[in-house]
Amino acid sequence: MTTIQIKDRFKGAVLFTCEAPDGLSSGMQLRHALEKASTSRANLSRANLSGANLSGANLSRANLYGADLSGANLSGADLSGANLSGANLSRANLYGADLSGANLSRANLYGADLYGADLYGADLSGADLSGANLSGANLSRANLYGADLSGANLSRANLYGAKNAELAVAKTRILPEGALIGWKKCQKRVIVKLRIPEEANRSHAFGRKCRAEFADVIEVIGAEVAISTHDGVTEYRAGQRVTPDSFSLDWQSECEAGIHFFITKAEAEAY
Repeated sequence: MTTIQIKDRFKGAVLFTCEAPDGLSSGMQLRHALEKASTSRANLSRANLSGANLSGANLSRANLYGADLSGANLSGADLSGANLSGANLSRANLYGADLSGANLSRANLYGADLYGADLYGADLSGADLSGANLSGANLSRANLYGADLSGANLSRANLYGAKNAELAVAKTRILPEGALIGWKKCQKRVIVKLRIPEEANRSHAFGRKCRAEFADVIEVIGAEVAISTHDGVTEYRAGQRVTPDSFSLDWQSECEAGIHFFITKAEAEAY
């Protein structure tokens, strides 16, 4: 048997010790120790678990307050009811993890992969979810009060009954109300300056590319006429209004019908 110690992330103090079978890999030995600690309700506050491979681990109701799990592989792990308040889960792999009822208040989930994760009823108040992948995640009845979702991918996420969801999502929106200026790149790197009228529907998903129901061409830079790179047919001429065949109201989908544009010229040029 091998003695496994789980230590504090700051002072290195031993938080939990147990014996693990010699035949297991070091990663599996750590998982074995953590599962035993979880079962015994050991206090793993501020544990150093950065980069650990804990895929599929059963850590239900574990006390991981303030733990460092940055870059850890927790895909498919059971963290239901776990205390992860203040934990560092930046860039962790939580693909398909069960975080239902977990306390993730003030947790750092920057850039974490939460694709398809179950966050039903989870407390995400004050959590940093900027840049996180929450595509297909279940956030039903989760608490999003004060959560930072800037740059997060919420496509197909279930937000039914989530607390403060409307405000949290609103903070991810980059398009103002009223008329605005947009920029579009066409064939041969020609740039078009557009005016999106106040009455035109506009949308963007979770990236920087936007869509409009119709737009007025203010200026064509680099040619007399700009030709769409999308269909190779649609023309953009200064002084004319361009209206596509249709416009999709599905704001969570980026590549839908409409006139695609950016709100800065630099982004259009770099596209």
